[in-house]
Amino acid sequence: MLVAAMESAPAAIYVLGAATTEPVWANARARDLGTGRDRLPVVDGTPVAELLEKVLRTGRPQTICGPLGAGGPATTVMVRPLRVHDGPGALLVVEPQDAATDTSLWPSPPADGVEQAQLSLLPPSLPLLPDLHLSGSYHRASVEEHAGGDWFDTVALGSGRVALVVGDAVGHGVPAAGAMSRLRGAMRSSALRDPSPAAVLAALDAFAAQMEDVEGASVFYGVLDAGTGDFAYAAAGHPPPLVVGPDGTTRFLPVPTRPPLGSLPGVATTVAQHVLEQGATLVLFSNGAVAGPAPEASQPLDRLAEVAAGVLATPGALESEGPAEPAAAIAEGVRSPEGWLDDVAVLVAHRRDDAQEPLQMDLTADPAALPGVRRRLGSWLTALGMGEQDRVGVMVAVGEACANAAEHAYRGSEPGPMSVTARVDVDGVLTVTVRDEGTWRPPDRDPGDRGRGLLIMRQLVDRVVLEEEAKGTTVTLSLRLRRSPETDEDRPSASSSATVTVDRAGPRPVVRVSGAVDDFGAEQMRIRLLEASHGGTGRVELDLVGVSLFSSAAVRVVLAVARIGGDEGWRLVVHAPDGGITRHVLEISGLGGLVDLR
Repeated sequence: MLVAAMESAPAAIYVLGAATTEPVWANARARDLGTGRDRLPVVDGTPVAELLEKVLRTGRPQTICGPLGAGGPATTVMVRPLRVHDGPGALLVVEPQDAATDTSLWPSPPADGVEQAQLSLLPPSLPLLPDLHLSGSYHRASVEEHAGGDWFDTVALGSGRVALVVGDAVGHGVPAAGAMSRLRGAMRSSALRDPSPAAVLAALDAFAAQMEDVEGASVFYGVLDAGTGDFAYAAAGHPPPLVVGPDGTTRFLPVPTRPPLGSLPGVATTVAQHVLEQGATLVLFSNGAVAGPAPEASQPLDRLAEVAAGVLATPGALESEGPAEPAAAIAEGVRSPEGWLDDVAVLVAHRRDDAQEPLQMDLTADPAALPGVRRRLGSWLTALGMGEQDRVGVMVAVGEACANAAEHAYRGSEPGPMSVTARVDVDGVLTVTVRDEGTWRPPDRDPGDRGRGLLIMRQLVDRVVLEEEAKGTTVTLSLRLRRSPETDEDRPSASSSATVTVDRAGPRPVVRVSGAVDDFGAEQMRIRLLEASHGGTGRVELDLVGVSLFSSAAVRVVLAVARIGGDEGWRLVVHAPDGGITRHVLEISGLGGLVDLR
C-alpha cells in the first residue's frame, strides 16, 4: 500500500544509493521528470544534487523551502539518509506547491555527451584497399549504465598490409571513453613504430600498467597482408576472431592465452599465424557481441558464427557503399530482444578473390566524349567500393582535366588524341592520368570565372601534378581511398573570426590573413591560396602579420600549399613577424625548410 501511494504521489520521490548515478527506485512523477542527478532542479538557489551529496556524505537530514528554478512555485525538498544495499543512501522528496508545475523548470536533458564522445573517438573512415573489403561498426549498450569503451580501428602500414584492432576498455561512460581514446592513441603510435603484434601488445601492456583507467582492458591486434593473406595476431584477454570461408563454413582461430593489459606487466606475448584464403572473411568483435546468459559457454560464439555466415551469404553484402556494412548487420544480428546488453564493436575484413583491372580509355579530346568518360569512370569507381561523395569528387576532378584538354590542347586545329587511365595501388592510392598531345596554355593572371579547372581539381583530390612536355600535357590526380560515412546534413554551419583577402595590386598575389585562424579560417585560407595561385600553377605569397591565433589546421594548409608549390617549381613566401607567436608555430612545425619566412 505504501509503495503504491508513493508511486502515484504528486511529489517526485527518489531512493538513491551513493554508488550509483541512477536511483534505485523512483516514482512515476520522478520518472517523468528524469531520474539522472543532472535532472534534479534548483530550489531556493540551491542545486538539489548538491544537497543530496551533502546528505550522502554526512548522513544528516536536510530540508529546504523556496522557489523552484527561476521564479517558480514554492517547493519543499526533503532529503533523509537511509541504507541502500548495505551502503549509504538517501530518500529524496521534491514537492512543488503546484503539483502541475511546468517541467521546463527542471533542467533539460543534456545531450548524450558519452555517446558523442565515444563516436567521435572511433575512426571516421577505414582504408579502401583493392584486395581487401573493410567494414566496422560500433553500437552502444541499450542500457546507459552498461555503455562502456568498446572500440575498433585499422592502421594502413604500407605494401598492402593493414593492422586490425578491436578492444574493450574497462568501465562505463565518459571515463571508459577517455580510456578508449588513450588506448587507441597508444596503439596507433606503437603500430607506426613497429607493427608486429608482439611489439604492439608489449607497448600497450607497459602503457596500461601505468594508467589505472586502462589497466585490465582487453584487446585483439593483428596484421593482415591483403595480397598474400598472411595474418599474424595476438590478444590480451580478448575473444578469438572468427573466419568465414568462401563456402560459408566458420571457425574460430586459436588465440594464445594472455591476461588483459597491465594485469601482469612484462608477460611474454605469443604471436599466432594464419593464412586467410581469397574469398574468406575475418570477423573481429568485442566482448559485447557474445554477452548475455547462456546455458553453455559456446552458445554465444555459435550464435555469432551463424549470424556472420548468414550476413556474408546475403547477395551484395560486400558491395555496399557505407563503412558500417556488413559489420553493422552482424552487430544487429546478435542483438537480443532487450537490445544490446553491452557495447558491441565489430570489424570485418574480407579478402577479395577478384582483383579489379586498371581502366584505360583512348579517345578524342572532344567535349562530346566527356559523358562517356564519366559513365565508364563512374562504373569503375563504384566497383572499387567508393562512397558516393568521394566518387563524385573524383569524377568532377577528372572531368575538369578532360574538359581543359578538350578546350585548350588543340585550339585552332582538329581535336587530337586524349587518354584517361585509372589504377589503384596495393595501399589504396587511386591515380588517374589525363594526357593529351597538344600544347599547354598558361592560365591568365586573373581568369575571372574561367581557368579554374586546376583549382577545382586540387580541392577534390589529394594531389594534382601538371607535366608539360615538348608535345603534350599530362595531368595526374592522386587520392588515398577511404570508406567514409555520409556527412551529417543537419550539422549547423560554423563561422570563423579570421578574415582572408587576396591583394592583386603587386607583382604577385598576396593572401592576407588576420584574426584567429581556427579550423574554419584555415579552410578559407586554403581556398584563397589555391584561387590566387590558379590551382597552384602560379606563385603566391601569404601575409600572416595580423594573425592572433594559428591553429594546427592552418599549419596543415600551409604545408599542403608549400608542397603544391614545390611540385610546380616555386616556393611559398610567408610573412610572419620575427619573434611573434605565428612565426614560432611555423618554425616548430618544421615549415622553415619548406617555405620562405620573411
